[in-house]
Amino acid sequence: MAEISGESESETGEPVAEEKTVHRWRRVRRIVCWTAGIGIGVPLLAFWVAYLLLDVRSPQEVLADLDKTVTLDFSDGSELLKVVPPEGDRLFVPYARVPAKLRDAIVATEDPTFWDNQGFDPTGVGRALLTGFGGGSGITQQYIKKSTGNDEHAVTRKLSELVLATKITQEQPKEKIFESYVNIISFGRNTFGPAAAMNAFFGRPLDDSLTWSEAAFLAGMIQSPSVHDPAVSGDAHALKRWEYVRDKLVERGYVQGEEIGRMAYPGQEIQAPSETRAGQTTYAQYHVKQAVLAELERNGFPLSRLREGTLRVETTIDRRAQENARKTLKDRLAGEPRELRGALVAVEPGTGAVRAYDGGDDGVRDYAGVAHPAGSAFYPFSMVAGLRAGVGVDQPAVSPAETEFLGEWFRYPDVCGEHCTYRQALRRAADAPFAALAKRVGADALSAAARDAGIPAAVDGAATMREYNSDLIGAGIAIGRYPLRPLDMAGAYATFAAKGTRAAPYLVEKIRDEKGEIVWQHTEQRSAFAGDVAASARLADTVTDALRTKLPDGRPAALATGQFEQGISEDYAAAWAIGSTPNLTTAVWLGSEDDNWRIRNAKNEKITGATIPTDIWQTFMLRTGKGP
Repeated sequence: MAEISGESESETGEPVAEEKTVHRWRRVRRIVCWTAGIGIGVPLLAFWVAYLLLDVRSPQEVLADLDKTVTLDFSDGSELLKVVPPEGDRLFVPYARVPAKLRDAIVATEDPTFWDNQGFDPTGVGRALLTGFGGGSGITQQYIKKSTGNDEHAVTRKLSELVLATKITQEQPKEKIFESYVNIISFGRNTFGPAAAMNAFFGRPLDDSLTWSEAAFLAGMIQSPSVHDPAVSGDAHALKRWEYVRDKLVERGYVQGEEIGRMAYPGQEIQAPSETRAGQTTYAQYHVKQAVLAELERNGFPLSRLREGTLRVETTIDRRAQENARKTLKDRLAGEPRELRGALVAVEPGTGAVRAYDGGDDGVRDYAGVAHPAGSAFYPFSMVAGLRAGVGVDQPAVSPAETEFLGEWFRYPDVCGEHCTYRQALRRAADAPFAALAKRVGADALSAAARDAGIPAAVDGAATMREYNSDLIGAGIAIGRYPLRPLDMAGAYATFAAKGTRAAPYLVEKIRDEKGEIVWQHTEQRSAFAGDVAASARLADTVTDALRTKLPDGRPAALATGQFEQGISEDYAAAWAIGSTPNLTTAVWLGSEDDNWRIRNAKNEKITGATIPTDIWQTFMLRTGKGP
């Protein structure tokens, strides 16, 4: 028998070593497989769980929660001004109204695979995850980030962003996602959305006149709006960014052939921020805005409601008349004492539509919407009360040296003459005859006449033509001591011009939604001056005839002037000129910020209604022509 050695092949280690190696590699493969399975399965499981748990709000819900810019238009549909939310100018633009060139420029720059991907570009996401930095976010992811407000630099945020981007892509069409994205992002200069951006940088509305060059510039702003603005970083920096977008457009085939050569950096077209900053208004424009917003609120449209939708408000303001009002006031008051303040309101007789509204440009105080003592500009209403009591305009007007009325004595010099009539007294703004007429007809008759003409019973909850915090009518009504707004004076005088048809002044014609559909419209509310149409017309025509005059161009007009004398001073604290053509009634007030200041011109002469106010009234009526 052969002797058995103390070692075998297994004991030599060679076969055993091979077996151990095989087992080791099997173990490694199992570990790798398990690791890969966990590495892939866990994220997939996490993605699936997150997909079920995380809820993505619809673009409609997100946009509905954002305050949007409200646009106020002139009566011809052109833009008057914007009411911009505190966070910036946001004008909603439907997808179909975003010019194709701008859509292409944004996609080429921000997300070239947008139309085909499932909410994100895997290459870009992988790069962002590996580097640990931002970037890699396509259009859908950017929308998710902006709509959720989560801008944290963390992997968890990125993963949830991917989940939501995938989910919204499956729930919403790409066009709706792009529409929501382009309306929520900032383009710089405190603007959101392409329409606001187009105005901010190029001073034009957004439409198909947009060029490739302009589209490239706007698309380039999205990455870093506060940096790429040439007003911030200079044209050299902005040019580099523009060239980058241009190259992407060419590289991805959006711009081809001769169009490439026609593209040029639009530096000369980009306007300074001060020229196009949305919401920037002068004091004169601010007064219009506040008056319009107040009227909208009274009609059930507070600013909060207006900002919920992309609404356009069509005002009654006529562009030419408004420009003429500002120019006329500015030109005539130039060189006069800086304490002087002026206001002008023009109303269309018969409708009440306010065609011009200028409360001055000297501060936040709106002198067209603030009440001032009417003085002798109140006397046409006194004349109506007299006519109702049987007093004719051509009857002798008694001008006593002093008149006692409701316990107060009024003493005025006779400025009308021995054979003065009420017609002459109106034209000369004589006080004594109308103080005596007030005593004859009574305070209630004077108040009723003014109310019937259109002076409202109350303004902002406070009664007009009454003693402070009282329902009593004091003696001051005889001489126009009660303060009245130029807006209301224009409206009441317009009743005379409209042959007794009364229409309350209004500034808002209609409200339209983003589709142009009318959601609210002014309803005319007219009433006869004296109840009976024929009697109303006779009263109005009589007063108009008593105030008859002509403009320098020959057109017939009616004009009343007046002033208010404060206390025992021989100077005046306010002066008025209010008159009409058949198409337009205009009230001009002149005074000061301090109603006790005595108004005088640059030559230190007393200002009456027949001086500077009449100059302003006449110039405005001539410039405005035969009506808006």
